[in-house]
Formats: sequence, C-alpha cells, structure tokens
Amino acid sequence: MSRYSILVIDDDPEMVEMLKDALSKEYDVDTLTESRETEKVIREKQYDIVLTDLKMGEVDGFAILKMVKEISPDTEVIIMTAFGTVETAIQAIKEGAFDYITKPFKISGLRHTLKKALETKKLQQENILLRKILTERYQFYNIIGRSSKMQAIFDLIEKISRVDSNVLIEGESGTGKELVARAIHFNSHRANGPFVTINCAAIPDNLLESELFGYVKGAFTGATQSKKGLFAEADGGTIFLDEIGDMSLNLQSKLLRVLEEKTIRPLGSNQQIPVNVRIIAATNQDLKKAVEEKKFREDLYYRLNVLNIKLPPLRERKEDIPLLVEHFIKKYSEKYGKKVKGINPRLYSCLESYPWPGNVRELENAIERAVALADGERIEEIDIPVEECKLPQPESEPILILDKIIPLEELERIYIRKVLELTGGNKGKAAELLGISKRTIYRKDL
Repeated sequence: MSRYSILVIDDDPEMVEMLKDALSKEYDVDTLTESRETEKVIREKQYDIVLTDLKMGEVDGFAILKMVKEISPDTEVIIMTAFGTVETAIQAIKEGAFDYITKPFKISGLRHTLKKALETKKLQQENILLRKILTERYQFYNIIGRSSKMQAIFDLIEKISRVDSNVLIEGESGTGKELVARAIHFNSHRANGPFVTINCAAIPDNLLESELFGYVKGAFTGATQSKKGLFAEADGGTIFLDEIGDMSLNLQSKLLRVLEEKTIRPLGSNQQIPVNVRIIAATNQDLKKAVEEKKFREDLYYRLNVLNIKLPPLRERKEDIPLLVEHFIKKYSEKYGKKVKGINPRLYSCLESYPWPGNVRELENAIERAVALADGERIEEIDIPVEECKLPQPESEPILILDKIIPLEELERIYIRKVLELTGGNKGKAAELLGISKRTIYRKDL
C-alpha cells in the first residue's frame, strides 16, 4: 500500500529538515524552502497534505493555500506560524485550510493533526464514491438506499411490478410510500397510463366520495356540470390511495364494491362505468389492529393487502444517511443555484445518531434548509438545526504541557483559545462547550 505524501514549505531550512526527519518514517515527505517554486511542484505531483508556514518572503501561506485549492482541491492544507491569533486562524479555516498550528509545537501534536486531516480526506473520497454509486444500484426511481433492507425493497418492487394485483404499502410518515408506489407503476405494464394520487386523510369524507367517483350535473347544490372522478382519470393506469386508514367505514364499503365489480358509479347517476385501474394503497397505521377494533373493514383489508411492502424507518437503515445527504445536497444546490458540494464529514456521526422521527422527509427538509443557509461549498454544524445535530464534544486530549508555572488567568485564556479553534471561531458554540456565557469570552478579549 502506497504511503501518504506531504509537502513541507518553510523558508527556515532547519525547520524543514527537522520536519522531514520527524515525519519520513510514516509519510513520503518533500520539502521546499523557496515558496515561489510551490506552483511548479504541486502541478507536477499530487500531494495528500501541504504543510506550509504563514510568514514567508515571496509567497505567503495564504497565497499558497489559495493556489493549492485551485490546482488540487482534494489536497488538505495545514498552516504553521509563530504569530498566531484567533482572527488569523479563523481566516485560514474560512479560506479552506484544514487546520492552523502555532509554533513552537510538539511533533506529537502535529502527528495528531496530520492523522485527522488524512481521516477527513478519506471520508471525502468515500463521499465521491457514494455520489457515483447513486447513479447505479443504490438509486431506484429516486428511492435511495444501499442498506440490506432497502435492497430487499428494490427487489420486491421489481417483482410486484410484473403482476397486476393490488398493493398495500405500510410505513411511518416520511418513509417514501408514494415514491415506492410510483416506482411500481412506472416499472409495470401500466407505465404509459396515468398515475393518480389522493390523500384520503386530507379531504372530508363527503367530498372524498365525489373526488374518487365523480358526479353528474345536478347531483347536489352547486354541481353545475358533471365531473370525472379520480378512478375514471386513472383508467388504464394506477390510483394511489394514501392514508387509506383514515377512510370512513361508509366509503370503505363503496371502495370494496369498486374492487369487486371493477365499476364506479358517479354521484347522482344510476349508470355503472367500467374502470381498469390498479390500486396501490398506503398507510402509517396498523390496519390489522384497526380491523380487530372494527375501524377498518376486514374484507377490504384483504382485498387491498394482496401484495404487501413494509418500509423501514430511517433509524433502522442509518447506513443510507450519507447517500441520502449527498442526493439532497445535489438536488437543492441545483434548485437554489448554490455551489454546495458536500458536508463536513465530522457531521455524519451526529446525523446518524439522531432518531429522525420524521424519517427521510425530515432529513430532506434539514438538508434543504442547510443548503439554503450555507455560505460556502460545504455544510457545517452551524447550518444544521440544533434539534437534528448536536455539536460533538471536543476530544479529551491534553492541550498543552507546561514547562513553567503561569498565572491561572493566562492558562484560562490559552484553553479558551484552543476551544475557539475547535469551533472555527464560533464564540456561541465555544461558550456552550465550556459551560460559560458568551459574554465571558468577549470579556476576555479573545
């Protein structure tokens, strides 16, 4: 296995040699003491990491950072300086640097930073691979999933699409029941026919009947002309009855007659009209329990439940979250004309730990908001609502080893600066992690 490559840039020859000696056992290390040669070198070779000093004679660290990101966007840049301030650190991170370290530093600390940068790079490469996968097996008519549960759903959709029986799709709100219904329709021999949808919970019972079966002129006050019902509209295709569990018992009996006789009768008419329609029903309720409680007709239940699909909630297929996030980022970046290309890889752990009670729909809404609010090319913690993603606690590691006694107040200031670095200069988040008020941080003049 090839080793990771690092380019060290510093106009101090002793520093360059020290870093090369310290890192060569683990990495392939090239060095530069003339910063003006940087462009030529990075065009000739692809580096995993560029470790550059900030203050140099001809080309400074910020110029090198910009140059590297233009020529080799996947290369991570770490900036070193003996003149560190929080403002400079924030500027470096905003302009695309992975991290910022202040001289003098311990090699153990540098190794830790390099390791984190390479882990981030690996995650980014995996995300690129995931985006390619989206166009292959893991995307089925806009249904996203590489988990074993979703692969089984894809196989079931393909099998169900070959026959013409009625289908009942069960699953919590937001799991994608309508997407599955569409996939079944457009993979079936009815694909060239209409696909008509109606939410049975969204329309009052007295209006739902006329919506489904239509009415003739004069059927009731205000019926000044005849209207085709949705079953007639769906003739030759598929009708999707969402939230079927909310349909009244009276209307259930009329729907049962349509299933048995393959005809409909518009309101105010004595004429039976034949229809050739496949029914796909969906519910977020336990219909079997509703049957036991006499809230849903048993005969209708078995008529609808010839073929059954149970969609898993998102919390049971968390391995699909990275794929879904990449899909929604692309979707909403195009919609809003944004240049968001991805998400901070460190966010995936908290996205996967959140239970997502609203399932895929809730995740989609969160990513849509994040894309709309994002300022750069990457979604950060600040773009994700608190209820969906808690900021991870900083790693418990010694921040510094003191070789002399310093006043406690100065030690406190050093620690607060370190936490500010971890939060990208966000004083609100730093205050939350430290358990102090934001006003205290401002009072320290940091």
